[in-house]
Amino acid sequence: MSHRPLPPPLGLYIHLPWCVQKCPYCDFNSHQVRTDLAEGAYIEALLADLDYELSRHATGDRELHSLFIGGGTPSLFSAESIHRLLIGVKARLRCGAGMEVTLEANPGTLEQGRYRGYREAGVNRLSIGVQSFHQESLERLGRIHGPEEVFAAIESARSAGFDSINLDLMSGLPGQTLEMACKDVRLAIEASPDHISYYQLTLEPNTPFHRQPPVAMPGEDRAHDFQLAGRQLLGDAGYQQYEVSAYMRNGRACRHNLNYWRFGDYIGIGAGAHGKLTDSSSWLVERAWRVRQPDEYLRKAGSEAAVSGRRQLLPADLLIEFMMNALRLKAGFAVELFPERTGLGEADLWAGLDELLGRGLLLHEDGIIRASESGWLFLDDVVAGLL
Repeated sequence: MSHRPLPPPLGLYIHLPWCVQKCPYCDFNSHQVRTDLAEGAYIEALLADLDYELSRHATGDRELHSLFIGGGTPSLFSAESIHRLLIGVKARLRCGAGMEVTLEANPGTLEQGRYRGYREAGVNRLSIGVQSFHQESLERLGRIHGPEEVFAAIESARSAGFDSINLDLMSGLPGQTLEMACKDVRLAIEASPDHISYYQLTLEPNTPFHRQPPVAMPGEDRAHDFQLAGRQLLGDAGYQQYEVSAYMRNGRACRHNLNYWRFGDYIGIGAGAHGKLTDSSSWLVERAWRVRQPDEYLRKAGSEAAVSGRRQLLPADLLIEFMMNALRLKAGFAVELFPERTGLGEADLWAGLDELLGRGLLLHEDGIIRASESGWLFLDDVVAGLL
């Protein structure tokens, strides 16, 4: 294996696992709030968890590239708690100037009142879970906000000083028509965020929607038509699709997610959080994931007992995982990125690609490998071909 003097860029993912109500399509590690949030105890647990992970890996001298607070509904936490958390992180890691700090928020009135406090605490990017602008669609999805709260949330975010805002939007919803799907996209465009995440509803295992699919789900072909129509509207409005479900204006790609797709490193703390770290001396890549139940995490954080599992990636894993991520990017990846991020040689890359290149599913031009239009539409098949 070849070695690189510098490890990959480092991100930090922090998981806040509570929601007011669990949505029937959601397969993330989220838990409905039953009693008062243990905010103070959970922030302490997160920082103890970070201390423990930093003690295992020599990451303290690496500059933190991005920070993402996801959930759950992180905006259930007060601005004071988020401030304590960010102060604690900055005391433990070297944070770059202008580091991207994202917080996921729902459009509810309670959360809107906290936006200014989050901005003052150091959050500089807000990701708002809109999903749809149609009341009936929101109700079918189990969302507890209405369309009017979405517009108010966007206005509140701007008034609070956020100039980097992402809107999450879904298509292929129960009872949705092409007209409804296009109207959702148009309204998102009218709100004029710099970033829109536009993705199709999927019935994930272990969710109520998977166990009992909702009525009037559009078929696969119709849902695909919705996506194509939305992509066209976004493109016409000046949004550049740079990843399967990510669209940006003014160069405002999500730096944290780009680091995932380029196979960078990230520490994961919080109940159910996943992380990936590269040992710069041995070039071994390790994935780790935390226990999922918040109560158990609160008891065990700061020790190995809070870690549900660790796994070192084998060369075959590195190839598959690198390609699964990098091919999601419209622009693909430079060939030299593969050895830089995996420690493997370029020969290991080419061994798995000849057939896919021959079938026209992948393209190799000027040192860049990317999926063709047909390959990009069927990325799962491309990755299966690598296997």
